[in-house]
Amino acid sequence: MDVKEIEEKWVKRWEESKIFEADPTEGKKKIFVTFPFPYMNGPLHIGHALTSARCDVYARFKRMQGYNVLFPWAWHLTGEPITGAAERVKRGDEDQIRIFREIDGVPEEDLKKFGDPAYIAKYYIKESKEAVKRIGHSVDWRREFHTTSLNPHFDKFIEWQYLSLRKKGYVIKGTHPVVWCPHDESPTGDHDRLRGEGVSPVEFTVLKFPFNGAYLPAATLRPETVFGVTNMWINPEAEHVRIRVGGEEWIVSREAAVKLKEQKKVRIIEEGIKGSQLIGKYCVNPVTKDKVLNLPATFVDPDNATGIVMSVPSHAPYDWVALRDLQVNPGLVEKYGISPEEVKSIKPISLIKIKKFGEHPAIEISEKMGIKDQNDPRLDEATEVIYKEEFYKGVLKENTGKYKGMKVSEVKKSLVADFEKDGIADKMFELADEVICRCGTKCLVKILKNQWFLKYSDEEWKKKVLEALADMEILPEEARANFEYTIGWLEDKACARKSGLGTKLPWDPEWIVETLSDSTVYMAFYTIQKHIRQYDIPAESLRPEVFDYIFLGEGDVKALAEKSGIKEDILDEMRSEFEYWMPVDLRNSAKELIPNHLTFYIFHHVALFPRDKWPRRIGVNGMINVEGEKMSKSLGNFITLKKALVEFGADATRATLLYSAEGLRDPDWRSKSALDIQGRLKAFYDVVSQLHGMEEMEERRIDVWLRSRVQKHVRKATVEYESLRFRSAFQAAFFDFFNDVRWYLRRDKPNKKVFAEVVDIWVRLISPVTPMICEEVWEKLGKEGYVSLAEWPKYDEGLISEEAELAEELIGKTLDDVDNILKVTDIKPKKIYIYTSPKWKLKVNKVIKEVGKPNMKEIMSKAMEDGELRAIGKEVSAYVSSLIKDISKVRVEEIDELAALRDARQFFEKEFGCPVEVYSADEEVYDPMGKRKQASPMKPAIYVE
Repeated sequence: MDVKEIEEKWVKRWEESKIFEADPTEGKKKIFVTFPFPYMNGPLHIGHALTSARCDVYARFKRMQGYNVLFPWAWHLTGEPITGAAERVKRGDEDQIRIFREIDGVPEEDLKKFGDPAYIAKYYIKESKEAVKRIGHSVDWRREFHTTSLNPHFDKFIEWQYLSLRKKGYVIKGTHPVVWCPHDESPTGDHDRLRGEGVSPVEFTVLKFPFNGAYLPAATLRPETVFGVTNMWINPEAEHVRIRVGGEEWIVSREAAVKLKEQKKVRIIEEGIKGSQLIGKYCVNPVTKDKVLNLPATFVDPDNATGIVMSVPSHAPYDWVALRDLQVNPGLVEKYGISPEEVKSIKPISLIKIKKFGEHPAIEISEKMGIKDQNDPRLDEATEVIYKEEFYKGVLKENTGKYKGMKVSEVKKSLVADFEKDGIADKMFELADEVICRCGTKCLVKILKNQWFLKYSDEEWKKKVLEALADMEILPEEARANFEYTIGWLEDKACARKSGLGTKLPWDPEWIVETLSDSTVYMAFYTIQKHIRQYDIPAESLRPEVFDYIFLGEGDVKALAEKSGIKEDILDEMRSEFEYWMPVDLRNSAKELIPNHLTFYIFHHVALFPRDKWPRRIGVNGMINVEGEKMSKSLGNFITLKKALVEFGADATRATLLYSAEGLRDPDWRSKSALDIQGRLKAFYDVVSQLHGMEEMEERRIDVWLRSRVQKHVRKATVEYESLRFRSAFQAAFFDFFNDVRWYLRRDKPNKKVFAEVVDIWVRLISPVTPMICEEVWEKLGKEGYVSLAEWPKYDEGLISEEAELAEELIGKTLDDVDNILKVTDIKPKKIYIYTSPKWKLKVNKVIKEVGKPNMKEIMSKAMEDGELRAIGKEVSAYVSSLIKDISKVRVEEIDELAALRDARQFFEKEFGCPVEVYSADEEVYDPMGKRKQASPMKPAIYVE
C-alpha cells in the first residue's frame, strides 16, 4: 500500500469530479460548516489541522447522511503579523529569518522577497492550499478568498459591515484604555501580538501617600487594604523621577512615567532619583494619617504600575515574608540608616475577617506552607488563596471606619469613589502580563481619545447575544459557561488600528479595521463569492445597498440593478444563495478563541442579521501539545501540517489528531501514536483485502454475532460523530470494530457474504476520519462512485442479537481462563474439560438481583421460598456468601451456555492443541477434581489434564 500514491490519486479525482462543490438544491436539507480562516504569516500547523479536521469530519459525515453540505475556505491577512514579519526581515532580524528558513522551510529565493508583505501572504496561501487539499478536506474552492485591501471585493463587504454597525450605534467614538504599540502608534489586538494574547488593561487604584511636598503614589488592586498599611516598599536600585500630574507632584519609577504619559498629562520635573534616596524616610497614610516608613525591597518591579508598593503584611503573604526577612536580617536595613529595632516594632494590622483564617491570614498561610523567604515560588499560590478567600468571603473590621461590616467583594466601588472625592486616590491602567506587538515592540496601556470602538458593553446588545447563545448548541456543553462569562465581562473594544493590512473605515480612512473585527460575519461572504467570480462582478458594484438587499432583503431590486450595474437575476440568485445556506450550522475553533473571536462572532451576527440567520452550533476543542509540551517555535517542537503529511500521510495525521483528545482537553500529538495508527490503517487495508479469497457458506452463530456487534458500532459511532466526540467515534468505528473483526477471523472460517456486508459498513463508518484509504478500498470492492458520497450506514435493530453476543462473551472469557491456567501451571494439556453452571445458581443470582442489596439474611429468606433451593440450603448459603461482597458482578442472563461452548469446541481444540469436552455441571460426568461445583453463570469451571 503506497500511501503517497493513494493520496495523490484521490485528491486529483475529487478535484476533477468537483464532488465537494455545493449549490442550493430545492427540497434538500443543508449543512453549512466553517473553520476560522487561518492567518497567513506562516505555514499551517497541526493545530490548524486538528480544528479544521473536526469541521471536515462533520461535513463528510453529514454529506453521507444525505445533507447538502458546504465547507468553504478563506485566508486571513488582516493586521500586523504579516507586515510586522516583513519589517523584521527588512531589518535583518536573524531570529525571524531563521524561523522562515529553518522552521517554515522557505527557500532562499523566496526568502529574499519576504520584505514585501504581499509576497509573504501569496507564498503561504499557495503552500497552505496544497496542504489543505492533501489532508483531504472536502472544500468548495470556488468560494475561496482572502481579506484586506489586497482583495477589494472583500473590502467592500467589511465597509458594509462597519457602516451597518455604526448606523445601529454599535460602533462609537470614545476614550478608552487600549493595549498600545508605541512603534506602530496603534492599538494592538490579540492576533497582532507575538506574546500576550488575551491580556487586557487592568485598572489600578492609585493611593497618594504625602511625602516631602509631593506624593508617593502606590497602585493597588485592593484599595480597601490601605487601612492595614504598615510601611512602603521601594526598590533601592531603581531610578525614580518627580513628575507633575495636573497640579500635583508624584515620585514614581522612570518606567511608570513613560506609561503615565500615555494616560495623563505628565511632565518630568526631576530625574535621577535613586530608590535608595527615598528609603528610611517617612510618608503619610492618606486615610489613617499614620506615619509610614519607606523600606527597601528588591522584589518591587519598577516596570509594574507606579513602582511604589504599599505593604499590608496581615493580608499579603509577599509583604509579610519581606517584612520578616528584614526583621531577622538587621544588616539589610542598617545600611540605609534605619534602626533594626524600628523595623522589628512594625506590627501587622488586621482589617478583614474571614472564617477560614485567624487574625493575620497572610502570616498563617505562610507558616502553614513553610515559606522560607521572599524568593519562595509558592508565594504566588499563597497570595492567590488569601486573595480569593478575602474577596469572596471577607468582611471589613471596625478599624475601617464607615466601611466596617461591608463585604470585601462589594465595598470597592463606593470606597474608591469616596477616596477620589477626597482627593487621595487616582487611577492608572496596567497590563496584567507582558504584551509584545508583532513588530517586536513592548506594548503598554494608552488612554486613547477619538478612537473607534465596538460597544460590546451595550446591555441591550449583550441581552440579544445571550438569547442567541441560549438557542445555540455548544459542544461540549461545558464550554457554555465560558461564553456566558466572556459576555458578562466584555467591555468596549478598539476595532481599528493605524498600521498593518486591512480595510479602511469608510468614514475615517486613517483607521484600518483590525484583525478580530473583520473576522466575525465573513461566513455570509462565502455564499456570494462564487457569483462574484462567475459573473466577474467589479468591486465598485458592491455598494452597501447591494449587501442590504442580498443579506437583509431591503431595497428595490430593479433600481438596485440600475445603480450597481449588476443584473436583477444575478442579485436575486445571490440573495437566494445566502437565504439557502445561512445560518452557519457549525463553527468550530479552539477554546482560546472563546474570550474573543467566537464570542465576537455571536455579537456581530445578532447585530446584523435577523434571528433566523443567527449561528446554530459552535464546537470547541483544546489546544495542541506536542510530546507533552505546548507547541511552540521557540521550543523547537513546532510541526507544520506539510511535515506531518510527508512523514505520516493524510489519514494517519487526521486520525492521530482526532483520536488524541476530546471535549476541552488539550490533545497531545505524539509521533509514536501517529506511527501506530499508520500501522493499524495498513492492517485494516490488508484485512479487507482478504475478502476476495473467502467463500460463501451457511449462516452460523458467529455470523449473527458479528452482524449484531457491527450494528452497535454503527449506533455508537453515529451518536458520537453527531456530538463532535470524534475520539469516541473513531474508537467505536475503527478500533472496537477492528477487535471484533479480528475475533471473527480467529474464531472460524469467515463467511464471504457476511464479511462483504461488514466491510461495506466498516469502510463507510471510518471514511469521515480516513477518507483516502476508504476511497481506495471502496474502489477495490467494486463499489460505484465515491465512498465520500455513499449513504451513511443505518442502524438496524433487527440484527441485534444479545444471545449471540453473550455466547461469544462466554467463549472469549472461557478462552482467557484456560489461557491463564496454562500460564500459571506451565503444563502442556492432554485434554481440557469445561463445565457449565448448574441451573440452581442462576435462580440464586436472580434472587440476589431482585433483593438488590448485599443483605445475606434477606437474600437467603427469599431464596428459601423456592423448594429446590431449600433442599440444598447449605450449598445455597455458601454460594451467596461468595457473592455478597460485590453483587454488581452477579450475572442473570439466560443463554444456553452448554450449546454455545459445544459450538466452539473445534475453536478451543485449535487454540489449545488438544481435545476439549464440554459438560453441564448438572450432569454426572467425568470430574476427578470436583471442579464442576465451582461453575457459575457465565463462568464455567475448567479442568486440565
